Amino acid sequence: MKAQVISIEGKKVSEIELPRQFSADINEGLIRRAVLAIQSARVQPHYPTPHSGRYNTALYVGARGKPTMHRTINVGHARKPRLKNRRGLLAGQVAGIPGVVGGPKAHPPKLNKVWAEKINEKEKRTATASAISATADAKLVKKRGHLFSDSIHFPIVVEAKFEELDRTKRVADAFRAIGVIADVEKARAKKTIRAGKGKKRGRAYKRRKSVLVVAANTAKINMGARNLEGVDVIAAKSLNANVLAPGALPGRLTIWTEGAIKELAKNELKPGEAKA
Repeated sequence: MKAQVISIEGKKVSEIELPRQFSADINEGLIRRAVLAIQSARVQPHYPTPHSGRYNTALYVGARGKPTMHRTINVGHARKPRLKNRRGLLAGQVAGIPGVVGGPKAHPPKLNKVWAEKINEKEKRTATASAISATADAKLVKKRGHLFSDSIHFPIVVEAKFEELDRTKRVADAFRAIGVIADVEKARAKKTIRAGKGKKRGRAYKRRKSVLVVAANTAKINMGARNLEGVDVIAAKSLNANVLAPGALPGRLTIWTEGAIKELAKNELKPGEAKA
């Protein structure tokens, strides 16, 4: 299977033989499993301290023989622990139990819970190959909602010179010549302020994913593309299902450099084949 290699001006310069990953079967279920495994591995375990919600003087006294002011039973109120912070009959407020103000959670997250979902190494590698193959399918790329020129041939492979672009304007001009700049502009237009408390927790904006650039050497192209909305740059050796199929939806609009294709060919494996 061969693909056209285009210049940064958008013109065809040669052809390149594609590695085996681009011919892999597209298994959406396996891609979803791999993406969820990656996302769940990032979850930070959390749990309350053992006595959270119980640091108070609340006490329940069920002894009937005690004086009225010293018992919590048969006094016309609910039989619940109450704060002993005021004098007088049943002056305390209910505390220290679930369902009351400042009380503990009934069933909080547990210390020993394992958040990360497991996936076999062969399955993970097969899912990555499947996601790579999906980037060469124009119908899947369109289905994800990406915008691109009708004249584009998939997969999009550009000459090695593309990796040397270290200025945002030069990268934007190259995207325009290739025919993918509309997707970047769409991502910029859809950037919105997040509703709720996430604004105060480092997640002020909701952002869309646009073009993925896969290169052999990302040092310069990363500097040039990092300010373009929704654009991600990744080294070919670091590819995974999460960046190739955000949201577990395969078919991300991806630009491959010649160096990235050669890097994939070096590590070419059959889907499911173990490393030596």
